[in-house]
Amino acid sequence: MTNTSKGEEKRDRLENSSRAMPPAERTIAVVGDRIDSRDLFVGAREIIIGHGSDMYRLRLTAQNKLILTK
Repeated sequence: MTNTSKGEEKRDRLENSSRAMPPAERTIAVVGDRIDSRDLFVGAREIIIGHGSDMYRLRLTAQNKLILTK
């Protein structure tokens, strides 16, 4: 039994889920300070975003809204 915090366990699950399929290399256009979300979610409803040492999950809902969770 390991002594890890819930935050560490959640981060490990996020990192493991992001490794489930090898990432495809792609180019995303940035115009000024804008990225079109359609370019982020090509063929997916969820992406993992690394920010420093933290991992965030960005999901596209059935109502076409974005949800960002840590």
